[in-house]
Amino acid sequence: MTGSDSVFGTELRNGVEQAVADYNATGGVLGRKLAVEVGDDAGDPKQGIAVAKRFAANYVRFVIGHFNSGVTLAASNFYADNDILAITPASTNPQITSRGYPLIFRTCGRDDEQPKVAAEFLAGLGKTKIAIVYDKSTYGKEMADATRKALSDRGIKEVLYEGVNKDEKDYSALVGKLRSSGADYLYFGGDGVAAGRIVAQMRARGLRTVLIGSSAIASNEFATAGGDAAEGSYMTFPIDPRSRPEAAKIVQEFKSRGIDPEAYTLYAYAAAQVIFQAMDKARSIDPKAVAEAIHSGMSFSTVLGNISYDAAGDVTRPDYGIVVWKKETDGKLDFDPIKPR
Repeated sequence: MTGSDSVFGTELRNGVEQAVADYNATGGVLGRKLAVEVGDDAGDPKQGIAVAKRFAANYVRFVIGHFNSGVTLAASNFYADNDILAITPASTNPQITSRGYPLIFRTCGRDDEQPKVAAEFLAGLGKTKIAIVYDKSTYGKEMADATRKALSDRGIKEVLYEGVNKDEKDYSALVGKLRSSGADYLYFGGDGVAAGRIVAQMRARGLRTVLIGSSAIASNEFATAGGDAAEGSYMTFPIDPRSRPEAAKIVQEFKSRGIDPEAYTLYAYAAAQVIFQAMDKARSIDPKAVAEAIHSGMSFSTVLGNISYDAAGDVTRPDYGIVVWKKETDGKLDFDPIKPR
């Protein structure tokens, strides 16, 4: 709720609070009203553990979060040890669901899906020079390394591989290296602010290298930091859930409150739907019973469409495609899916 990723924390909170309000308006779950308790991990794993401990002390049995993969990995160890069910709408690190914890789930895809999609897209562009840059965060380097490997598997060697500091203001040294490398495309592993600053500084120096990032740049922060230069940038991201017919009514509810349910808002809403529907199936609010219902193979009707789960706790359908940032008719930057080449 605070820190550099607080915009995403707000999205998660908006999604959960709306879902709870909607379910409470119809009587709640199993005849009981639902309540929301918000914890602020500030994007810090140590704070995430502190939040998890406070939740346990306050008898919270279901958690929707966290946002950052590093925080989710740390907190979910505690949740698993204390029989608290957690669904993250945004943490994409594969380890979150590969450790065999039966009470840990997610509604988003996994990191190891995104690099394959990005590499396939870049390989399909023909003879292009590709640079790979990451922001020295765990997430950023994992994405960069996985994309590098996926490109290598396709016979493509990058012309530049570079790490930069996440919170830098001046990326002129990187821009100079990109110019020297002759890169046509820059794959960036990292968050939206750094990506936006990099693309803005590339354009300011006349460099036309096209940026492609991951879902981590799916925010207004990227558009704000990049300005007009962000237009034409690509990223791997699920098809915008706001466009799904299943989400139409909920999207209008958000907009009536002055909220645009972008990025992870509907993923958080769907996480709540999964928990509530699993409670109904299990006829129980016991986390273990609810987890068994989620693992049962049942299909959940959500704002993301119908989803079901595999044994690890991941959604069973592919979640990523390529989208492009472009200006809408109102002049605002947003992203839309591209047609396959």
